[in-house]
Amino acid sequence: MSDVPQKLPRDSFIDEIYAEAIRNDRVYFMSADLGAKALDRFRKDCPGRFIHAGICEQNMVDVAAGLAQCGKLVYLYAMAPYVTLRCYEQIKVALGHMELPATLIGNGIGFSYTDAGPTHYATEDISCMRALCGCEVISCSDDTSVIETARLTYREPALRYVRLDRKFLPQVYAAGDTRFLTDGIVLTDEGEDACIVTNGYMLHKAREARVNLAKQGRRIALVDVYRIKPLDPKVVRRVLEPFSRIVTLEEHYLAGGIGSAVLEAMADASLSRPVLRLGIQDRYFCENGGRDYILGLSGLDVPTITSNVAKFLS
Repeated sequence: MSDVPQKLPRDSFIDEIYAEAIRNDRVYFMSADLGAKALDRFRKDCPGRFIHAGICEQNMVDVAAGLAQCGKLVYLYAMAPYVTLRCYEQIKVALGHMELPATLIGNGIGFSYTDAGPTHYATEDISCMRALCGCEVISCSDDTSVIETARLTYREPALRYVRLDRKFLPQVYAAGDTRFLTDGIVLTDEGEDACIVTNGYMLHKAREARVNLAKQGRRIALVDVYRIKPLDPKVVRRVLEPFSRIVTLEEHYLAGGIGSAVLEAMADASLSRPVLRLGIQDRYFCENGGRDYILGLSGLDVPTITSNVAKFLS
């Protein structure tokens, strides 16, 4: 086992932006949450360009819009439901309508914060954020994609929502493998019988289900949807056309989520395939027991995923 410490996605992202802030005095970092350890040296070494907004996400977006109008590279950090839904109108009007570049960093997507309850779940954020004109939506599946996404935000500033998991995620892409930046949707694991289209935490659950399905003689491919919006229909067609059946899997409500985005792109590309959408059903969860327990209640645990995919292929 490696002795290299496993960095949390938020720490990897913030550390990369910190390095750029040392080189570039246009970088401003705003936070409604002081819980990230990586913020400590940012506050210390860039005190004039680190702004703690307090629990005032709406005001944070308005201030960020002003900074962006002055040519600053602005980052807004908070728990995913708060940096999106709590200040949704401000993002739409102050940033979207004004066509201003800013990076919204949502930490703890899906059921990441099960210990904090349903107020902290980010299970509608994809459908809401991809509805905003000009807003790019990215979801990272490992440390390589986190770091490369951070670099993308200061090399090519735009209005972006970056989704980060609360916990460390195992490697998907080797260092230097940046196919996801150009294509947005990438085949990560080979297979022939069908493919599971997913991302983030659920990509790693899909890998476990893939092992189970292999024991049944099923050869399942995995596809990472790194850039949920925009999805290029031509790329979607190129990646998904080889498969006779497609499964979408997400830790998000089915309405407007990854499955919806993929089906829209398939329709635009005139690609017709049987599709099984697996995601959170139309109910709220107030139960306690941890992330995997809630996923089990949602039918998104590995045994249920395995069973549902097997039935779909039968």
